[in-house]
Amino acid sequence: MKELQYDAAVIGGGAAGMAAALEIDGAGFSCALIEREDYLGGILMQCIHNGFGLHEFQEELTGPEFAERFIQKTARARIAVYLNTTVTELRPETRGDYKELYCVSPAGVLHIRARAVILAMGCRERNRGNVRIPGSRPAGVYTAGLAQRLVNIEGYIPGKEAVIIGSGDIGLIMARRMSWIGCKVKGVVEIMPYPAGLTRNIVQCLEDFDIPLYLSSQTTAIFGNHRVEGVEVTPMENGVLIPDKRFRIDCDTVLLSVGLVPENELSKSAGVELGPTGGPLVDSYLMTGIDGVFACGNVLHVHDLVDWVAEESHRAGGYAVRWLKGARPGRQIRAKAGSNLRYVIPNRIDPQEDTKVYLRSLIVKNDAILELRIDNRIVKTVKKGHIQPSEMISLALTAKDFEETTADSALEFSIK
Repeated sequence: MKELQYDAAVIGGGAAGMAAALEIDGAGFSCALIEREDYLGGILMQCIHNGFGLHEFQEELTGPEFAERFIQKTARARIAVYLNTTVTELRPETRGDYKELYCVSPAGVLHIRARAVILAMGCRERNRGNVRIPGSRPAGVYTAGLAQRLVNIEGYIPGKEAVIIGSGDIGLIMARRMSWIGCKVKGVVEIMPYPAGLTRNIVQCLEDFDIPLYLSSQTTAIFGNHRVEGVEVTPMENGVLIPDKRFRIDCDTVLLSVGLVPENELSKSAGVELGPTGGPLVDSYLMTGIDGVFACGNVLHVHDLVDWVAEESHRAGGYAVRWLKGARPGRQIRAKAGSNLRYVIPNRIDPQEDTKVYLRSLIVKNDAILELRIDNRIVKTVKKGHIQPSEMISLALTAKDFEETTADSALEFSIK
């Protein structure tokens, strides 16, 4: 077993991992970047559509172009990159001032010791088992991300006539991509009364291709034994299925775009406490409940734009640098998601620090008001022209916003 030692180890070589590692390297600390695939860039490498980089690089890029910018920076840095390497165990209990990682690599088992660890493993797709659609198990059922890889990287066409279940951004983008390669997309079925994806993707990927969007509708069966033959769609009214209005769409392919889940099996096995996003609970330093272990990007909460992943991960790398230099978090106050909000990140806020907060709405609303209450006192309100669950909300807070807090204060964010 090969023994290695670094100031920091970053798990995951996508945009989040590279952004965090570059901050650590730029501050003069040694850093290992560990990636299980044989290339850096993560899921970006199969996202050949444009729309990336408008905030990070102030220009519009495709996914591979966005990733390549970071890959080139990483190659010029002193970061030790380990590809085809999987972290099988993270032992946060320190031996001296170090955490321990055990990895499987082409060179054999690696034992890496690091003073700080950043979790940047990204997220994974929910599948048919998560949404429990009745029927047999015919060929032709894919997650949207798998279909994207088959088309964009492997060069295969999954089918000729497709129905997409769920209106998440990957599903919407694949509706357009499947149309471009000659597949007939016969509809997108969404259980909610509003789309789950960004408005621009509804317009560019569905409306521009005359693809029907069935809102407030549930896929209640998948037909076919050896190969998909069709799906049954049942409309809903006030959340209740209306069986008399159900109808069938014939198809040979079903793509599932039913949500993403932070990839936290390694986090759980290491004893990291998870929160309402499915990712770790973190403080203002983006540090988990285990000292010196940080989290950023989609492993923490699923972002709508990779630019926000990079932004958050730059900050996580900066916080890890502060940790390596001996800084420690001060007093932390618990932050709570109140009415009409699904979550707030970070989960604990240092009132002495400027903090950027990320929130996710549960509702679609125009002219909304975002409120921050401290001990039931409204201390900050922000007007939002439009909010919807598919678009993340960010809010910059300063130490002045927390001047009258105590150790027992309660912070609550809500939308009115």
